[in-house]
Amino acid sequence: MKTTMTKFASLRIPLEDVVKATNNFHEDYIIQHDGISTTYKGRLLWSGKEVKIAARRFDCKHVEGDLKFLNEISVLSDFKHTNLVSIIGFSDEKDEKIIITTYEATGSLRQYINSPNLTWKQRLRICVGLAQALSYLHYDEGCDHGIIHCNITSDTILLDENGEAKLSGFEFSIKQSVNYKDQVGPCEHTGTMGCVDPAIEKTGDVTHKSDIYSFGVVLFEILCDRNALIHNEADRSLAQLAKHLYEKGTLHDIIHPPLLNQILSPQSLLIYSKVAYSCLNDDRAHRPDMHHIVAELEKALELQLPYENIVRPFFYFIIYFFGIHYSWMVIFLLFQYLYFLFYLKVSQNRMVKESKLNQKTETLRMGSIVLFFVGLDMYGIR
Repeated sequence: MKTTMTKFASLRIPLEDVVKATNNFHEDYIIQHDGISTTYKGRLLWSGKEVKIAARRFDCKHVEGDLKFLNEISVLSDFKHTNLVSIIGFSDEKDEKIIITTYEATGSLRQYINSPNLTWKQRLRICVGLAQALSYLHYDEGCDHGIIHCNITSDTILLDENGEAKLSGFEFSIKQSVNYKDQVGPCEHTGTMGCVDPAIEKTGDVTHKSDIYSFGVVLFEILCDRNALIHNEADRSLAQLAKHLYEKGTLHDIIHPPLLNQILSPQSLLIYSKVAYSCLNDDRAHRPDMHHIVAELEKALELQLPYENIVRPFFYFIIYFFGIHYSWMVIFLLFQYLYFLFYLKVSQNRMVKESKLNQKTETLRMGSIVLFFVGLDMYGIR
């Protein structure tokens, strides 16, 4: 262990600095606790400036503590990406095993996923960022090996102050040659209930496609605001429920209600749900790779943006020329609102069966959406 740690010597931080940063590991500084570690927030003087940190203190009595500690340091020091948590250093004095990373102020995705402030556009951006991080881990050309994460959940996805996704939780990750990315490997950690690749339970092996299954579960968590394991439905998994409803064409029944009025492009939802569904294929060979997933999620985001970008300028145009006190405008906007709700319901009911929307109808609907949101803005509802 000591010989192995010498190559990370430049990352070593004195224990006394970590103790000071976390107020002697005070319970008020705890931000997370799992089976093998406790994570504390704090402030550390680093590179001449004070930075907010997260100090993950591994349980020295835990049998797997040393291995997981080394595993996470190895991954975070070798792989750098804007959507991965950044390692600051570690401390291993006096039998302590502590990893210090940047502090992501918003917390985990699980904590924030049901917030009404987390819009559909923001959710799409989180998904794109996470997909890009996984694509980098699986296929980075700059390394002779890739990484299978093995623990992708809404709890290991953190959000920074700008709402950007930061993937963490690399203690169970497995290195894999980039030339043999389809090769299976043993996995002692089977994953979080509801997120685990069913093939692991059957074979005991993992591939990068196991990460893709877990990612698909997270995509449906983000869309539906439901836990991966639904305890009030006989412990049925969200993956099973979402697949069943998708195949029936009634996925909209479990979409998070506040999102229904924000998903302005049915095609965006169509692409997103298709990607999520394909990630959950029981046959690993038929699951998409991360390159394809990134491209599709970026397309889903691009389809959503034009509708949102046109609302504000159009709103100010209307206010400038008409003012906000014309009652006839309110009546007209309410009419357009009813049309918008009707069309959205029809579009969502058929979204799984149709891959293309009529361009003229799409244009007409866009006008209705614009007028509806202008009305909300004008009267301070939105």
